[in-house]
Amino acid sequence: MCLEELFNILREFRDSRNWQKYHTPKNLASSIVIEASELLELFQWTRSREDEEKVIRERRGEVEDEVADILIYLLFFCDTAEIDIVEAFRKKMAKNEAKYPKDVKIDF
Repeated sequence: MCLEELFNILREFRDSRNWQKYHTPKNLASSIVIEASELLELFQWTRSREDEEKVIRERRGEVEDEVADILIYLLFFCDTAEIDIVEAFRKKMAKNEAKYPKDVKIDF
């Protein structure tokens, strides 16, 4: 499925419920943060990489739901704000390439 198909599915879903009036930039940005927090909550008390992998294995459906919610609200935000997400991605990756060159090692 391509990005334009996703946008079309989301627009049809939103418009058939007359929800567009609620899809303001602030409301959608808030929803992205809320859903990202719900994803983080699934990992709240993990203490190791193994614990995190266990959450993904054992609660995969919930993890997938939260990831999908984040994507849905992000796409709605881009649609509302008239942001070309692919172009924004390309520009940001170009900035990242300049900021973090391959030959420079960074230890976190």
